Amino acid sequence: MSKKIILCVVLLLVSSLAPSSAKRKKTAKKAAPQTEQRYQEIDNYDFLYSGEDYIYQDNYAAIDNLMDEAFKHIGARYRSGAKGPSAFDCSGFTSYVYSKMMNKSIGASSRDQYARNTPIRNDELQTGDLVFFTSPNSGRSVGHVGIVVDVDPATGSFDFIHASSSSGVKVSNSRDGYYSRRYVGARRVN
Repeated sequence: MSKKIILCVVLLLVSSLAPSSAKRKKTAKKAAPQTEQRYQEIDNYDFLYSGEDYIYQDNYAAIDNLMDEAFKHIGARYRSGAKGPSAFDCSGFTSYVYSKMMNKSIGASSRDQYARNTPIRNDELQTGDLVFFTSPNSGRSVGHVGIVVDVDPATGSFDFIHASSSSGVKVSNSRDGYYSRRYVGARRVN
């Protein structure tokens, strides 16, 4: 009789352990999709901002399309007065890209683009904003324009794509000696 009781106790213990290990396995399988979903949610929000200082760029898809179009022209040659698509001057490049992808007229010359669009501070820079520089022929006035590619919030520097008179359409950085000395300001296209 005691053998039967011991056998029953052992069976009860084994049977009580089996479901809990099965539950653990099921729980582990469920945790993976939750973790994956959590990562997907994080990927949807690159940064979380609070406060009023951050200006939300509400049309990411349009800006992505704008940048895709701009990058299609990397290496296109520079020609004064050219409005694209085989050759550009600086303002011809920016106006071509904005006209084609956003159906917006931003102005014909770099000075016109500087005057027509909304002034922004450097700490407000976002991808797609216009950045302006003097040129050797413009004196202290605006003479060159590019489109912001990305911004380094730690340093305040930014990469921009533009039609350079020496190299055609290319990406430069605001910290490059030539551009850092000539930077005038930024504008947002509305």
